[in-house]
Amino acid sequence: MDVGLNRKRVVIAGLGDAGILAAIRLSRHADVVGISVKPGLVSGQELGVRLSRPDDWARDYWIPFDRFRRLDRVRKVQGTLTGLDLAARTVLGRREDGTTIVEGYDALVISTGVANGFWRQPTLQSADDIGVGLRAAHDRLAAAKSVVIVGGGAAAVSSAVNMATTWPEKRIDLYFPGERALGEYHPGTWRRIHGRLTDLGVGLHPGHRAVVSNGFAGDEITGEPVRWSTGQSPASADAVLWAIGRVRPNTDWLPPELLDEHGFVRVTPDLRVPGHRGVFAVGDVAATDPLRSSARNRGDALVARNVRAEFAGRRLRSFRTPGRRWGSLVGIQADGLEVFLPTGHAFRLPSWSVERVVMPWVVRWGMYRGVRENQPFR
Repeated sequence: MDVGLNRKRVVIAGLGDAGILAAIRLSRHADVVGISVKPGLVSGQELGVRLSRPDDWARDYWIPFDRFRRLDRVRKVQGTLTGLDLAARTVLGRREDGTTIVEGYDALVISTGVANGFWRQPTLQSADDIGVGLRAAHDRLAAAKSVVIVGGGAAAVSSAVNMATTWPEKRIDLYFPGERALGEYHPGTWRRIHGRLTDLGVGLHPGHRAVVSNGFAGDEITGEPVRWSTGQSPASADAVLWAIGRVRPNTDWLPPELLDEHGFVRVTPDLRVPGHRGVFAVGDVAATDPLRSSARNRGDALVARNVRAEFAGRRLRSFRTPGRRWGSLVGIQADGLEVFLPTGHAFRLPSWSVERVVMPWVVRWGMYRGVRENQPFR
């Protein structure tokens, strides 16, 4: 343990995928306070599994905070962030009952993420609220005989693969604006996924750009025909899933001088907010590069290391971006987990290794440092 580091206080603003891992890494070295609108980790990953197999998704991606062993040392505060006083080095917020949150810090890690569709919203929720929302989206799609998916990113493609796998009797069509989907991935990744979608009977419709009103962010499943600015006839289905990538950074609570022109938090290569000692940002909210890739690629490990280094007066390290997105696209399937590399190549982990090695040992013990037994999905 670093000398004197345990006397420092670190506030983690946002306990999503990146924030919770940063909190876990810092929990043995500092007095850590985590502020979140949720009562647990509600991951933004694997939308397709979330919609088609919510019980499977909840097992791995909806985890109450009290199940994380290393978060026992972290003081968790549930509430909405409302402000940041940089001069007083204080984070402000509001609990559900209206009482004020005031947390001073020696270091602040901003990891409030982004809003994107109905599955990633910065709303204050109870465990029951989360369970109801998961079930409602699943039930709506399960009841539909036909589904249109609008979007060309990973969320849209994952949803198409998983829904077609779970419900082979449905008519599922994927509409995307470019010549190919997955434009942020290597072309070889799309070629492989294209073949899989075709084998599953998913209708693929390139060159379709949806007409979307300025106020609509894809935060609901709709039933009206989708119209196209690219001139094609409208597309109709019982349910329309919008995965159009209209991400909005959750930064309304931050001073404007910390933000770039798109509302993301400006950072230096070592993930510090320029001009403010002890203030860092990581994850989808941090403007590291066009892909905001510190949300993946061990950005949480680097920010935790650099917080400790700054306290101890050591040199900080820089974040290196991979250039292309990579990783699992469609989540765990019956035949295992396929992982795509930045080169477009892929390798498959067989289902037995995912169940017996990857999830229990690599993820729950290696990444999260211990997760208690699962609770039934509600």
